[in-house]
Amino acid sequence: MNVSANVTVVVRQHDSLSVALGKNVFVVVLGISINYINASLFHTFCKHEVFYRNPRYILFIHLVVNDMIQLTLTVVLFVISYAVYQIHVSICCVFIVLALLATENTPLNLACMTVECYIAICIPLRHVQICTVRRTVVLIGLMWMTTMVSVLPDLFIALATEQLDFFHSRVFCLRQTVFRSPYITKKRDITYTLFLVIVWMTIFFAYFKILFTAKAASKDVKKARNTVLLHGFQLLLCMTTYVGPQFLDAMKLWFPDKYVDHLFTYYIIVQVLPRCISPVVYGIRDNTFRRYLKRHLFCKIIIL
Repeated sequence: MNVSANVTVVVRQHDSLSVALGKNVFVVVLGISINYINASLFHTFCKHEVFYRNPRYILFIHLVVNDMIQLTLTVVLFVISYAVYQIHVSICCVFIVLALLATENTPLNLACMTVECYIAICIPLRHVQICTVRRTVVLIGLMWMTTMVSVLPDLFIALATEQLDFFHSRVFCLRQTVFRSPYITKKRDITYTLFLVIVWMTIFFAYFKILFTAKAASKDVKKARNTVLLHGFQLLLCMTTYVGPQFLDAMKLWFPDKYVDHLFTYYIIVQVLPRCISPVVYGIRDNTFRRYLKRHLFCKIIIL
């Protein structure tokens, strides 16, 4: 997942002052707006016991928190790419590693939510036994362990292959500028291919089962289809990060003059847009969560 390339979109001399300012204002305002909504969802979750006893909502709020971390990091890196341009390699490594961990967590979290939804709809009698709070917490821990196994070797390879002076130098903060070893590229391609196959197989199996079950048992088929499509669309956007490096290399080859604009568009679609969909699919469209969220927002307006 070439997160830093998605995040640090612009080499600043390619944009005029007005264009650069417009892009930064747009990204910052969008990021703050999404994080405000996600913060409201997190506050609602923490205030009501009904949520943190339900594995579905625990997975959802983990996704929300993960999205907030990822979005904050990517927006900060985006602004840094214009305001400072170059930062110390050691600081850049911290940003890139954290951004990669958060970004790679998202498809895994969505896949786990897919499986939970499949169990709830297709084998409801065993849902309570299979999906417990304890197992959900363990599953979240396994997600983080999996992403660490995927990401941390990049840092270890860099520490082993680069000179110490390199980590005290300043660079334009991109993944490829701090993790330059060809071994990292080969490892990344193998890891992402494996993740892509496993997650997509899980998604296709679960969602076709869910869709057929919804058709057979639910009277509100249209709503079930829309939920499945929205969830699938979000997963599709998130999963494109697995083929992001190859896609960006192709864009640079095909459109060298417009590469900066394509990179900005790719960042908005792949890194930002899925974080807009999460609150809609799992928060606002969920009847229980929406009811408590309305109470929270209404009380806040009255206090103000």
